[in-house]
Amino acid sequence: MDLDFMASTMLTLVAALPMTLALFSLSVIFGGLLALLVVWMRVGGNPVARGFAKGYIFIFRGSPLLIQMFLVFYGLGQFGFIRYSVLWPALREPFVCAVLSLSLCTAGYTAEIFRFGLRSIPAREIEAARAVGMSGFLLTRRILAPIAFRNALPAYSTEVMMMVKSTALASLVTVWEVTGVAQRLIAQTYRTMEVFLCAAAIYLILNFLILQLMAFLEYRLSPHRRAAPLFPAAQQ
Repeated sequence: MDLDFMASTMLTLVAALPMTLALFSLSVIFGGLLALLVVWMRVGGNPVARGFAKGYIFIFRGSPLLIQMFLVFYGLGQFGFIRYSVLWPALREPFVCAVLSLSLCTAGYTAEIFRFGLRSIPAREIEAARAVGMSGFLLTRRILAPIAFRNALPAYSTEVMMMVKSTALASLVTVWEVTGVAQRLIAQTYRTMEVFLCAAAIYLILNFLILQLMAFLEYRLSPHRRAAPLFPAAQQ
């Protein structure tokens, strides 16, 4: 392997890293917000909303992300009311289509993760909160949301890491993120192994950093699960 070539390739791929991070960040944010709405519909008492949420989750979890991205990128322009709407200047951009498809897909998975986080909350904790007068927004903010997020964090960490890798599919709709630039370099140099090794290293580093961040969040949110010190500090 040519180390000089790999070094220059790494610099070229790192230059495309902001695009990958933008895809990832926006998709996680919008997907998370949409997932909260889907969870609210899923656990609510309205049967129509609950049925819509079930259908949404089934469709986006049961179909390949690549097909969803192609449908958004190539399919939206087939509808005249979209093509002639005020949204078309944005929806015809590959980056917007990639973010939209990634967000819609991750929302289906994230909604189920958050729902199981809610179901894992012990009933006695909710009853205790209601016994002291908590209800509605206060109960959600102080009890339901923190505990559900803490319980869902291990599974959600996996979904977030999957989203980092899923951004590579955006290269197939002409978004020049890390994988797209890597494919362009391969077409120019015919050096597949070196280029893809550099790209894989970037994704590994990103996922390692995300894993450490999620582990830190889980540690901070779970003081009751921390190991007790072997030698308690002496009292002053």
